[in-house]
Amino acid sequence: MSVLTKKEILKEIKNSGLIFNPNLDRYQLQPHAVDLRLGFHFCVPKTWKLEKEGRRAFNIDYLNDKERNSFDEMNLKEGQYFEILPREFVIASTLEKVEINNLNIMAVLYPRSSFNRRGLSVDLSGIVDTGYKGKLMIPIRNNTNQIVKIYPGERICQLVFQDLKSKLTQEEADIHGVEKAKNLGLEDSDILKNSYDKGEETKYISKGKIKELKEKYNI
Repeated sequence: MSVLTKKEILKEIKNSGLIFNPNLDRYQLQPHAVDLRLGFHFCVPKTWKLEKEGRRAFNIDYLNDKERNSFDEMNLKEGQYFEILPREFVIASTLEKVEINNLNIMAVLYPRSSFNRRGLSVDLSGIVDTGYKGKLMIPIRNNTNQIVKIYPGERICQLVFQDLKSKLTQEEADIHGVEKAKNLGLEDSDILKNSYDKGEETKYISKGKIKELKEKYNI
């Protein structure tokens, strides 16, 4: 694989191989990466809820629990900020919707060191698949004993684009494992809805039938 430089990134943008909405500004374009800005949508984990029996703590089982929606979601307005409490974990969205339309390209997502130096862990290094279309989810943890204020529009992470050895078809790009990618077209309102593994695989795992899973889906 080879990493795309600024010249090649701009060429892909011109040819719609890469699309960013809203468009990038010059602050965001790096020699061999693109910085993404923090969006206005935030998800804060709930810790408890009130039931007829009394106050019950959330204890989430992401394979079986119907209460996967264990977050309070909020949308800030322009000019507002977000304070992350000490040791708090939140999820935010990127400002930009990203489209990788050139199926010969994938991306790797990295945190910006300036955020890490504030005591914030931006735990998101990972793959952005070719053919992806949507906003990106940004997990953020405050590792300090202080309240840390962040602002929508700050450059929080960066994408490094790489050429694939061979080009995929759209059908090949859309299938992850045995199912269609669950995060295509992710918007603010969908930031958590399609972010968990589901389907037959999770049924096997929740019942401890790993051997049967491996046998049925053997390559």
